[in-house]
Amino acid sequence: MIRKYVTHVAAGLALAAGLCATACGDDQKPTTPTPAPTPTPTAPRLTAPVADTPETNKQLDTLRPTLTVRNGSSDQAGTRTYEFQISDNPEFTSVMSRAAHGYRVVVTKPGVPEGSGTTSFTVEEDLQPTTKLYWRARMTQGTTTSDWSQGQSFRTRLMGFNRAGELYDPLIHGETVGQIVGNVTFLAGKGAQMNDGVSYIKYLLPQTIQQGEFSMDVEGLRANGPGDKAKVFGMQEGQGDFITNDYRVDIQYRGTSGVPPNSIQWRVIYGDADDLSVRYEPDTAKRFASVFNLNPSTTYHWKFTWGPAINLQMIENGLGGNVLYDFGMPAPRGAYRPNPHYCYLGAPVGRSGSEAATIPGTIYRNVWIGAQPRPSSLGSALLP
Repeated sequence: MIRKYVTHVAAGLALAAGLCATACGDDQKPTTPTPAPTPTPTAPRLTAPVADTPETNKQLDTLRPTLTVRNGSSDQAGTRTYEFQISDNPEFTSVMSRAAHGYRVVVTKPGVPEGSGTTSFTVEEDLQPTTKLYWRARMTQGTTTSDWSQGQSFRTRLMGFNRAGELYDPLIHGETVGQIVGNVTFLAGKGAQMNDGVSYIKYLLPQTIQQGEFSMDVEGLRANGPGDKAKVFGMQEGQGDFITNDYRVDIQYRGTSGVPPNSIQWRVIYGDADDLSVRYEPDTAKRFASVFNLNPSTTYHWKFTWGPAINLQMIENGLGGNVLYDFGMPAPRGAYRPNPHYCYLGAPVGRSGSEAATIPGTIYRNVWIGAQPRPSSLGSALLP
């Protein structure tokens, strides 16, 4: 009887175990809850900084200005830095930008730490003087960068320089890097005026420029002025007689006694005033075809280049204006090697007398003498 009872119990337990296995399955085990996915961080939304100082188009008295923006904003906390850019053109392209030696017209400065309310950057190298430059800034947080601030401009210090291979003289601010001879008056914002035919400004270059450019803006040139072979500008070796100099460069706008009056003419000598093979000048026909009735209230940009070829250009209303005169020729014989090398606005009186010297009333500014072409933005601070 007991044995039968045990057998029934064992059978019941076996049945229960089978039923559990069938109902529950062999793979039913306790599991860990699946964690919620980590949210992907969103990029901060930034607003651009706003240019503060210097005020747009301001004339500065420094070549290393401090640029300040009012800070941009972000919808998130975090470290923010700023990038500043300077350029000589409002598009902030630098393909054609070229500064005078030792100066900058293109600057980029990233990683400037954000200040409290405003952020500033002081330029670390001299910018090109007498130049209108443009600047802007933007903000960075993490890998996100804001738009640029609206571009602003400023004008660098009005100043000239005279060093090996490059000379620049704005002449509109009451001083010159050259030497004044005779009666010369500075006219604020206009330039240096030669008050008579024996006045001029001379420059002694620290190093001979064997090939290069001599250019300037000139007002006060008038038709039917005094003189015959009156000089706009020139160059020579040393301080001997200008007319007989072996390295004379003589750029003329002839007066009423010129042949013909009101004509442009030039003569360039490469080493020997007595050797006609190294004397370069337009022929008589070209001289008679080069008569211009110039207006004293108009600015004329004069540009003379020398070296393996010689050329003179005169442009009405300054650079970018109407080209009135453009003539040159190869110079295969001789070489231009004056030592010391002097340059003139106007010209000294030589054996031909004051009728062949400076043109009274001429006003000069924005002078460049260089072994390289004039930097395109140099002097842009003089423009409206």
